Formats: sequence, structure tokens, C-alpha cells
Amino acid sequence: MTPDVKRNVRRDLRLQLPFLIWLVVLWMLLWGQFTVLSLVTGIVVAVFVTRVFRLPTIELSGRINLWWGAVLLAQFLGAVVLGSLSVAAQVLNPRRLPGSAIIAVPLRYADDLVMTHVAVTCSLIPGSLVVEADRDTRTLYLHVIGVRTRADADRQREDALRWERRIVRALGTTAQYRALREDARADGGGEHP
Repeated sequence: MTPDVKRNVRRDLRLQLPFLIWLVVLWMLLWGQFTVLSLVTGIVVAVFVTRVFRLPTIELSGRINLWWGAVLLAQFLGAVVLGSLSVAAQVLNPRRLPGSAIIAVPLRYADDLVMTHVAVTCSLIPGSLVVEADRDTRTLYLHVIGVRTRADADRQREDALRWERRIVRALGTTAQYRALREDARADGGGEHP
């Protein structure tokens, strides 16, 4: 093995170590056993999965803002409750069929990790589901219910973009957060970064 290859392998291992640890913990939780055997088999499975189903290495930003993370969590839980109530009201109203639409949401600050977080967040809130993600253009396509007009679709799109901003504030890279703050200043404040 050449020194460059060794260096790249070490770099990949260092970057994927949090993911490997998470897979081992997930394995142990899945089996409900916290034993040495469970740990060893978890490590074997995690290494096998990451080597056979090779995904591009994603660098974590290393930046976690605890305050904005707590705000994100509280807003997410509130959105789940409100989304559940909204979907229930639409389903239980026999006189009115809920409209639906597929809307494109071009993300502004997303890298692969933020795009994934936004997609998962939007899918977990009742009433919307990501049906397609275009990695090249950083566009999410959402199927949403309760949409009857263009204004409804625009509101849903703005909601998804709001989630992107919240996630960038909590977990984004320093460059993403800086770009978000500059855009907020240029827009005259808007939602506080």
C-alpha cells in the first residue's frame, strides 16, 4: 500500500468512525444485548456494511449549536403535533376532499448532510413526504396534502425552506451559517439567524 492510499484509508476511517459507532450501537439496540459478543458482531456488521455498500464519505461540520438545536427540536415536536391535527381534520371532514400537490423545493444552503436532514424532517411531519431528491440541483420534491391554491403550495415550500434554515443554524457548517446570516441581513432581518 502506498503512503497516499494509507493516508486516505486512515482519513476515511476517521471520518466514518462516528457512523461506525452509531451502527454498532444500533446493532446492539436491535438485539437488546450489550455484551462483548454483540459488540464484536456489531463491529463486523458495521465494517461489512460500510465496505460493501460504499457511500461517499460525508464530513460532519463539527459545529453543533445547542441553543438552536433545542429550538429546532421544540419546533419540530410542535410541527408534528400540528401536522397530525391538520391531517386528522382533513381526513375527518366528509364534505371536503383535501387537495394535494407535488412541489419542488430548491434548497439554498444544503450539502448532502443538510439536504438529508431537511428531507427527513419534512417527511416526519404529517402531511408531507419527500418523493424525490435531486442531489445535483439540491432540490427536494414533496408530496403535500391540504394544497388547493398556488398560495398553499408557496406556503408549503416556504415551510420546507424554513426547516432548512433551522437545521443550518443548529448543525450546518460555519460557511453555511455565515451565508444564512448574510442573506438574513440582506433580506432585512426576516427569521433571525
